[in-house]
Amino acid sequence: MRGFLLGLATALLGSGLAATHSVRLEGIRHEYQRLNNCGPATLAMSLSFWGSRLTQYQTAPALKPNRADKNVSPSEMAAYARAQGFGVHQGLAGDLALLKRLLAAGYPVIAQTWFVSDQGGMGHYRLLTGYEESGAYFRAFDSYNGPDIRLGYGELDRLWQVYNRTYLVVYPASRQAAVAGLLGQRLAPGFESQRALGVARQEVQRQPADGFAWFNLGSSLLEAGDAAGAAAAFDRARSAPVNRSFDPDRPPGAGGNWPWRTLWYQFGPYAAYYGTGRYAEVVSLTSQTLGKAPDHEESYYWRARARMALGQTEAARADLRAALRHRPGFAEARSLLSGVASR
Repeated sequence: MRGFLLGLATALLGSGLAATHSVRLEGIRHEYQRLNNCGPATLAMSLSFWGSRLTQYQTAPALKPNRADKNVSPSEMAAYARAQGFGVHQGLAGDLALLKRLLAAGYPVIAQTWFVSDQGGMGHYRLLTGYEESGAYFRAFDSYNGPDIRLGYGELDRLWQVYNRTYLVVYPASRQAAVAGLLGQRLAPGFESQRALGVARQEVQRQPADGFAWFNLGSSLLEAGDAAGAAAAFDRARSAPVNRSFDPDRPPGAGGNWPWRTLWYQFGPYAAYYGTGRYAEVVSLTSQTLGKAPDHEESYYWRARARMALGQTEAARADLRAALRHRPGFAEARSLLSGVASR
């Protein structure tokens, strides 16, 4: 049975602003993740708040048929939750005030963040379950570190920035109107994309050596249809100083200065360089990724596209077959392979 405790309330939420000093949502079942399973485990934890009995042992086979898959995207998680009958808002360019507003209204929030452990730096999801103004921290259920961990406001934002402050709110479909009221203009078409673009531009101006800000700018420009601008921004991200605190296990010879696992989770550079005719560079980047993650289906897909553009048809076919071997339901790869086979 779900429930939540709101402590030290000082005002109502009618203004749309959370004025609650302390929030702690209760009724969530914590799960420790299997290897590379933070997405399925975190989604199961989120659903448990609303009474679901699904665990990662049900969510993972659907989200990642290849158990070694390194990446479950927010859109894949959102699609799965919708298929279970839930409503989902997948957003970006979130901010701390938004997180507090949602939590104070009784909605856990999944945040896509960077994560550093004894295994190095990597992508990770956390389920935010409350906050404490007096200590300036969020509460979170973490599939790796355990339940009810604390993340300082500044710490969370630094880790969240790596993924353009992407977040998921999962809720019963009957609460659609209530969630819409909390999100407000963020539901307007293109609003959050434009907000993300504006935030990235501000951050690169304030911190021109911040590779994550440049990466976010590239992602936002790519979504806006500016492949050339995106490629230039990704170039700046690649040449920014290495952030060793985010990349402590960086192997020798890692390509680019972004954390070496970056392209396990985000594929904007592949798309931007492909869109500007830099096919050989796409082949090089995807090959570097596959050298460390030989089952990475997205890299096989983008290498196939680049190889097709370079006239390397047989090699492209082999890459597409590999992508489908690791993810049989990869529709884009299957469609592209059908087109290649007809040539």
